Amino acid sequence: MNNHDEKPDTRLKERQTRGEDRVRMVARQLSEPRTANWIASEAGWSHEPTKRVLDRLVDDAILRRVDSGPHTTYYPDYRQQAMREAIRLRDSSRTVEELTDRLVEMNAQIRGWKDEFGVESPNQLRATLAEEGLGPEEENRRREVACDWEHLQRRSQTIGFAIREWDFLAPETDRAEASN
Repeated sequence: MNNHDEKPDTRLKERQTRGEDRVRMVARQLSEPRTANWIASEAGWSHEPTKRVLDRLVDDAILRRVDSGPHTTYYPDYRQQAMREAIRLRDSSRTVEELTDRLVEMNAQIRGWKDEFGVESPNQLRATLAEEGLGPEEENRRREVACDWEHLQRRSQTIGFAIREWDFLAPETDRAEASN
């Protein structure tokens, strides 16, 4: 097998995107603070240009920078992301009722996990991994459920905000037509 056959997805990604685009993609998918070196490595780009892109993203309020501690780290500005997502949800072809139905489904899923595992939070579920007698498959399942649970909690907050602020988030043209 030659080098071209080993990682076709990686090769394709690097051919079709610029380094700056890859840094932006990696930065927007962060779930925890990361250093510029880590982001550069994930993006397959060098440190200095990665740092310049990250600093622009901080200036644009897409990322936050934390200068305390031994290394500067970057993480998404979750408030900005949530607001953009709420606007996207409002501008999509979905109705407020469809969003409400989705929120009910998500809450039911979380309640199901609480009942199934007898815990109240994703971290409490992770703590059950210390129990004896769990096999590797069950440990992996619980880890995945904990991640999915956290994702649904974040998502439900955004959807709940979009529902609460449905009228406020309406495009200006909708507001102008409503006032006529």
